[in-house]
Amino acid sequence: MTPTTPERGEATGDSNLGWSLAVLLRRWHEHAEAALADLPHGSRGYHVLAATSRGDAPTQAALAERLLIDRSVMTYLIDDLEAADLVQRRPDPADRRVRRVCPTEHGLEVLARADALVGHIEERVLGGLDPDARALFHASAARAATAVQESSPGTDPCAAVVQVTGGAAGNAQGTVG
Repeated sequence: MTPTTPERGEATGDSNLGWSLAVLLRRWHEHAEAALADLPHGSRGYHVLAATSRGDAPTQAALAERLLIDRSVMTYLIDDLEAADLVQRRPDPADRRVRRVCPTEHGLEVLARADALVGHIEERVLGGLDPDARALFHASAARAATAVQESSPGTDPCAAVVQVTGGAAGNAQGTVG
């Protein structure tokens, strides 16, 4: 009887998790940077814009913590997204010293198009899996990433990208992630 899935390591000779994730991440990042080239800071700008549109408007500090981006870098990211009319800083009604980062109407329109592009990229990158396996992989990866972030909030995913890609994934601004 012929197995329906390759045995461990059969397809590549290497099936460790790090190698698998590195291959997927590199391919995702290559496609995402190309598809999101018009967005300030590419995929990193996309992640910031997406985070501002889901749930309550976050503070700049909360965004930096959630996305594991240095606070000073986050300031520049938000400045550039604001200059492109994608987000705006608004005073927090409960504490006017605090600024909340909110998507603009234009930002929500751009995000909808970017979400569609990223969805196509994810389907292409995971094209070797059937739709049910893709959905399971996506959900499992999200749960694992959340668990890692909650247990190790200081982990920098952008540094991990640089390590995995050997720095080849940086965009024109020298940022990754």
